[in-house]
Amino acid sequence: MTNKGDITTAQRGKDRQNSRRLTMSDINIVDQRMLKKALGGTIVGNTMEWYDVGVFGYLITTMGPVFLPEADKGVQTLFLLGTFAATFIARPLGGMVFGWLGDKVGRQKVLAATLMLMAASTFAVGLLPGYAQVGIWAATLLVLLKLVQGFSTGGEYAGATTFVCEYAPDKRRGFFASFLDMGSYIGFALGAATVSLLQVTLGQAAMEDWGWRIPFLVAGPLGLVAIYFRNKIEESPQFQATLDAQEGAAVEAAAGDKDVAGGPLGVMRTYWRPIVLAMILAGAANTVGYALTSYMPTYLTESKGYDPVHGTLLTIPVLVVMSLCIPLTGKLSDRIGRRPVLWIGAGSTILFAVPAFLLIGMGEIWSTLVGLSLVAFPVTFYVANLASALPALFPTSCRYSSMGIAYNFSVAIFGGTTPFLVQGLIEATGDDMAPAYYLMATSVIGAIAIYFLKESARRPLPGSMPSVDTAAEAHALLAAQDNDPFIEWDEPPFEKRAEASAGAARA
Repeated sequence: MTNKGDITTAQRGKDRQNSRRLTMSDINIVDQRMLKKALGGTIVGNTMEWYDVGVFGYLITTMGPVFLPEADKGVQTLFLLGTFAATFIARPLGGMVFGWLGDKVGRQKVLAATLMLMAASTFAVGLLPGYAQVGIWAATLLVLLKLVQGFSTGGEYAGATTFVCEYAPDKRRGFFASFLDMGSYIGFALGAATVSLLQVTLGQAAMEDWGWRIPFLVAGPLGLVAIYFRNKIEESPQFQATLDAQEGAAVEAAAGDKDVAGGPLGVMRTYWRPIVLAMILAGAANTVGYALTSYMPTYLTESKGYDPVHGTLLTIPVLVVMSLCIPLTGKLSDRIGRRPVLWIGAGSTILFAVPAFLLIGMGEIWSTLVGLSLVAFPVTFYVANLASALPALFPTSCRYSSMGIAYNFSVAIFGGTTPFLVQGLIEATGDDMAPAYYLMATSVIGAIAIYFLKESARRPLPGSMPSVDTAAEAHALLAAQDNDPFIEWDEPPFEKRAEASAGAARA
């Protein structure tokens, strides 16, 4: 005969067992049509962002005489590189503001707003007067517009990665998220190609006179098209599920809600460890990425004696091939894990940085292309997986805020300043190999951070239930859920579901 205590203990055990069972309603079956629409709507924004980065980076040697004609060439270059870096100073503020809004009112609305602001400010750069018209105010207005661009961009990448990761099925999140960075580098290549075409057809004199405006003015109609596509997408299902749960009081408020209500400071207090980890990883990856995209045209022109046209043209085929390979490394991370692929990125940077710059230093076109390819190789493994690895560090309720803080502070400190810092290192040391040593140092630190990164491939996002491609996959997951290594029952939202189920059983 069992006593009351035994019955209570047995019942609690039964409650725990029952609460650990997923049902069909718990699993998100991805709407493939909406996934494609969401992917397209976010890619166009990233492409737009990096189109501007590419245009500005490739016009640095052209725009110097427009805004500071009385300064020597070195000062002109440093001013434009500093203006480029200033863009990234505004990104953390934009990341905090738009990230908080994205977690409060929704991802889609905020992403539409960031794209509008970005397109408008890029277009406005093309309308700026030069030094000949308004003197030093021309340079001041350029810096102000770049700060506005940085503010809007602060909400762009963090929101886009959050949005796509929440739409994608768990087993293919790395593949789908990597398309964002493919779009980014294609946008950069489009910007570079536009500048190159104008340089070849107009000549340097016409470019300095009025031709430099055209690539920025093109951003107007491009932005309108991008905004149209972005307004067609719907809210991410994972975020919508969180809102529905809160509104219906089905479960207690998600773990991050109080922190979101407390604003960016509340998020930083609670999630400072994963935020620091994300900052280090983003810093290591973007140092290499911006060295390839934003600094190489200047390096080839200023330090290696290439004319501006060749300094631009040589990087375009490398960027195109790299862009097409990025989804492959994203798919690889779904198979072998995010950490191994990121380690390849860090390790290849350390191994290839010196040979890459030695090859570029030979001054031959073939050696320069090989050297640029050696820099592009680690970028392909690095950036393709940040888009899926970093959002998985944070719960749904504050993912946009956390990503906005971590990614943008990191890019402001390490990524956007890379061209300015490495050019300054060359000027200070007189050593053209200084950029290689800088890339190696940041990747050593990045490799250490990867060691502490929790593997997230094929697993549900924190704060979200499993997400699959088909109903058949959902049924297979239900049948094997007790032995599924990718379901972590002690993590949100599973333990909250357990508490809610146990409470309902007791009632």
